[in-house]
Amino acid sequence: MKPRHFFTGLTAAAAAFGMASAVSAQDMTESAAERLAQFERTGDTRSCISLSQLRSIQPLDDHHFLVELRNRDMYLNVVRGRCSGAARTSTYLQYSTSGTQFCRGEVIRVVDSGPASMLVGSCGLGEFERLSPADGDASASR
Repeated sequence: MKPRHFFTGLTAAAAAFGMASAVSAQDMTESAAERLAQFERTGDTRSCISLSQLRSIQPLDDHHFLVELRNRDMYLNVVRGRCSGAARTSTYLQYSTSGTQFCRGEVIRVVDSGPASMLVGSCGLGEFERLSPADGDASASR
């Protein structure tokens, strides 16, 4: 199956920030925490989401991805390892899967969008945790 590409570009503007310092998978950058403050973590997790329902993946930093479904449901994915450069505006995410589900353990590659399309990082997806809009923040669900 052909690799799928998600460009971080302008949609990641809220997450664009210089070089992040090394953090563990449990820690997050200030920018990621700011964006996630628009949501409440529910603790409700799932291992897979349907590819046909996937709208976008926004890397908040090298460890935290905000996943939006077509129905506007939002999920947080804390990746296993570190996806170096994922939130840079000069990179895009790439993955390939043989099925119809996007699941925990799938490998995401971070590719530089320059002429050489060089691989700059990769990581494995974690669980998808459902998020709900924070109280009083109607803009969180867009």
